Amino acid sequence: AHRRTHGEFSMASITAPSSLNIPKAKLGCNVRGLSRKATAAPKATSRSVVRASGAVGEVPDMGKRNVMNLLLVGAIGLPATSLVGGFAYFFVPPGGGGGGGGQPAKDAQGNDVKKSAWLKTHLPGDRTLTQGLKGDATYIIVKDDGSIADFGLNAVCTHLGCVVPWNKAENKFKCPCHGSQYNDEGKVIRGPAPLSLALAHAAINDSDTVIFSPWTETDFRTGLQPWWK
Repeated sequence: AHRRTHGEFSMASITAPSSLNIPKAKLGCNVRGLSRKATAAPKATSRSVVRASGAVGEVPDMGKRNVMNLLLVGAIGLPATSLVGGFAYFFVPPGGGGGGGGQPAKDAQGNDVKKSAWLKTHLPGDRTLTQGLKGDATYIIVKDDGSIADFGLNAVCTHLGCVVPWNKAENKFKCPCHGSQYNDEGKVIRGPAPLSLALAHAAINDSDTVIFSPWTETDFRTGLQPWWK
């Protein structure tokens, strides 16, 4: 009985190690799985390297980048220049009072103004609108001696372009839009208008027609060069 017990003990001690081999086998399987995952990692790294190298190849060289920058600046600059030009033109006084050669003054019916006929109905001190150079409204001035003055006045206000009426009671031109005022010769005496009314020469030709022509000489009212040139 003692031997059998010892034998059984011996068999148990013999079989026990074999049972311990099972976890080793499982551990081996796990190790092999890890080794396969470990070997797969470099492939992913190599793919990322390929992508990075491809991205570097797509970067344009300096010449192409300069061309694209110039195109971008041109696309932005042209509209901006147009806007700035239009904004600056807003501050240029409207109506020039000059342009081309002489042309006949036209009355309200579109007929040429004849001196003799005009003076029969327009008394000394009169200032009446006619069509002048460039089609601008232009005053013919009848002087105190009953003759037509040798200059006409462009009636376009130098502030924002309203037509300035003659105020006979106050003996001056008064703009109804923003209150600018000019004396009887069209010289600015009150703002916001920055400049005097433009001048035009007025002469009588052989057919007794009033002819307007550009005024390019010094402005006799201010002693300055004409701003409307």
